[in-house]
Order: sequence, then C-alpha cells, then structure tokens
Amino acid sequence: MKYAQLRKYDVANGEGIRSTIFVTGCTHGCKGCFNREYWDFSFGREWDNEATKTIIEYLKDPQVKGLTLLGGEPMQNLELIKVLRDIKKEVDKDIWIYSGYTYEEIISNPKRLELLKECDILVDGLFVEELLNLKLKFRGSSNQRVIEIKKSLEEGKVVLHDMEENLK
Repeated sequence: MKYAQLRKYDVANGEGIRSTIFVTGCTHGCKGCFNREYWDFSFGREWDNEATKTIIEYLKDPQVKGLTLLGGEPMQNLELIKVLRDIKKEVDKDIWIYSGYTYEEIISNPKRLELLKECDILVDGLFVEELLNLKLKFRGSSNQRVIEIKKSLEEGKVVLHDMEENLK
C-alpha cells in the first residue's frame, strides 16, 4: 500500500481536529475529483512501520479527536485493516473513512466489510460534480452520506450520523 501524505492536523475531513492518511490508488475516476494524482497506485511512499508510528504519535496528541482515511480509495487499499489494528493497540480514537463505494457495496464484499468494521464513520458514494454542494459538511456532493457504521451494522440499515448532535 502506498500513501501520498500524512497530516497531523486536519479540520476539513471529519469532526474536530483529526489526523489523516491519504492513500493512493483509485479506479473510480470521478469527474472533478480534487485528488486526481492519488488515483495512481504507484504514486507516493510505501507504507511501513515508521508511517504507523508517525500516525500513532499524531493521534496521541490530546487535541486530536480521531483519524480519517481518504485518498485515493481506502477500500481499494485493504492493507489498511492491519494498519488500523496496529494503531488501535496504541490509541483509542474514532476513525472516519471516505469511500466512493456505497455502504451497500462495501458490506457485500467480505474484505471491504472487514475494513469497514475497523472504522466508526463512513462517508460513502462517488463524488458527483453535478451534485456539488459547498454547504454540505464533510462531503462534496449531495449523493454522499455520513453513516454511523456500528449502528448501521447492528440495525441492518443505514443510520445517518447526526453531526449537529456531536457539536454540542
């Protein structure tokens, strides 16, 4: 697995101050994608133990609320399963994951479901340039949803994340 960047502080990709991992590699090819260079699976650096240690150190900062995975396409980088399990041995913070796949597509694929279960919030769906809405929180187009993963799996249906509730 390769990654393009690690950010210690990010306030655009999930609630609160977050650390982020931008993986590379994506086959969706969304028109208007803001990270086109991250489509290439050979772009960036190879993930290694040092990258894991760096993210763990970022997450130990008490100002950092959690981790966000995006890219590229995290669901096409299933090595993230092991990475997240290693991180969770050291730090207990919430994990957001962005994917061009819908929740329904993800849960129908056993390996992607395994990655999903390591996370707390899913922002799902392809970016659709014609549905661009700059007023939306944490997503780019109106077809995308912010989903509570564990509640959705328990209830057997999509449960949307109440962002207003979490700002209180």
